[in-house]
Amino acid sequence: MVLLKAALLGVVQGLTEFLPVSSTAHLLIVGRWLEFEDPGGIFNTTIQFGSILAVVWLYRAKLISVVRGLPTDPSARRFVAMLAVAFLPGAVLGLLLHDYVKGVLYEIPSVIAVSFILGGLVMLIAERWRPPVVVTDASATPAPRAFVVGACQALALVPGVSRSGATIVGGLMMGLDRAAAAELSFFLAIPTMAAASGLELWKGRHALASGLGAEIAVGFVMAFVASALVVKPFLSFVGRSGFGVFAWYRIAAGVAILAAMGLR
Repeated sequence: MVLLKAALLGVVQGLTEFLPVSSTAHLLIVGRWLEFEDPGGIFNTTIQFGSILAVVWLYRAKLISVVRGLPTDPSARRFVAMLAVAFLPGAVLGLLLHDYVKGVLYEIPSVIAVSFILGGLVMLIAERWRPPVVVTDASATPAPRAFVVGACQALALVPGVSRSGATIVGGLMMGLDRAAAAELSFFLAIPTMAAASGLELWKGRHALASGLGAEIAVGFVMAFVASALVVKPFLSFVGRSGFGVFAWYRIAAGVAILAAMGLR
């Protein structure tokens, strides 16, 4: 039964990490509902590497090309510099605010609910009143625009905001088209999630011997599979239909959480 719960949480992680709906919030909510014991949050932290690996695998040709081109290809160097600039705001604020976010905000369900609702409203506004498109290739995003997207990503420190949602909205407001904004979110996820998960593992290293080895293995594999299956269809969907359905889902989920809290 515990392994089944771990598998379900892995699927939740994989399906929600790259959708603009907040994987952290979903893991916290579903984990509490399943009464899944996760000392130090080590399970949730570790299975995120499954999602990271999925993106690396899906974009392996692009990443290998960039690595090979670094010595001689200016476009490869610009791509790496752009990601570094976008990564910086979240990295700095994450280090400064980590303990407060984990120790305080993660324990307040109303924060998740309000973040869901506000994030959904902001997404609807960005879809309706975004500026004209000037960037159609995520890897060619100018560094100043990437920095703003990275600053938006830093808002995802608040549970419920959604890392992918914040970066996508930032991308739309910086003139990226829908597909480019989503793809930039995927690229930026690699260093951001790797750094955040590495920090969490270091801070929670005392819980590594918690006996969750089998559960972590199952959750990791399911997160990898679910993420690998969702990324390409997601890009195709938002290119055709936009982000409205995710925005309304966020609003409905936030209202449902607040209603459930009011019934207690």
